[in-house]
Amino acid sequence: MTDRAGERLTPGLGRRAAGATPARVQVLEPGRRAARDDLVATEEPLEIRLAAARGEARTVAVTMRTPGSDFELAAGFLRTEGVVAHRADVRRIDYCLDAGEQRYNAVTVRLAAGELPPLGALDRYGSVSSACGVCGKTSLDALEVRGVAPAPAGQPVLERDVLYGLPDALRAAQGTFSATGGLHAAGLFSPAGEALAVREDVGRHNAVDKVVGWALLKGVPVGAAALVVSGRAGFEIVQKAAAAGIPVVCAVSAPSSLAVDVANRFGLTLVGFLRGRRANVYAGADRVG
Repeated sequence: MTDRAGERLTPGLGRRAAGATPARVQVLEPGRRAARDDLVATEEPLEIRLAAARGEARTVAVTMRTPGSDFELAAGFLRTEGVVAHRADVRRIDYCLDAGEQRYNAVTVRLAAGELPPLGALDRYGSVSSACGVCGKTSLDALEVRGVAPAPAGQPVLERDVLYGLPDALRAAQGTFSATGGLHAAGLFSPAGEALAVREDVGRHNAVDKVVGWALLKGVPVGAAALVVSGRAGFEIVQKAAAAGIPVVCAVSAPSSLAVDVANRFGLTLVGFLRGRRANVYAGADRVG
């Protein structure tokens, strides 16, 4: 189960810029115009197909993403949507060899179960933009119906110095953002501030699914982890954390009202405007030392 899309290179740019595409731009400045080469964040569709151990695959989502970590993205999406819960639920993930030139833009997740679980909740995902994953398409009640449990109270505790250092640690791992300026990032961090996994994508929800998928496929527990995102904390971000069992969400920008509601209902810690040595804690302040 090798995610070969993560190894694809942009011609002439090398491995560092695998998530970037060359572009020719006109730079406009007072009194002058100049042409130069630039890099833009790569955006391509990913079709996620799902199949039981025995049976035909069916498409459950098409999302616009930055190529790379595609297997993690698919696994994380299915985890945060409640289709899978454990590494053992996933038998294998492969690129779809029948997709022709788009073979690296389609993956099949084959489950260990002999039959597919009910997938009615995924009907809304015929197409998902990179700008927003599940905004307005699900609800707090739906999370409870799926059996998402509140996070255990009080753990982990993040000391303030650790909390303040998280945005810089996330930014230091954003290699493709440095080249393009056009990607979101999400990272999983330990209570001591150690980066466990950081992923970039044009869609902030995709970046979150990638780190959730990394943890699922690696068998890494996330019950004491903090999820850090480079932009705002909207509903789709916090609900994915709740569904995955991640108790702390930190964002460098603002949360939305529904994100605060999700955090309060499911016992999450939600930190916004985490910049420099200040932050706003909107829910779960007991986990901040």
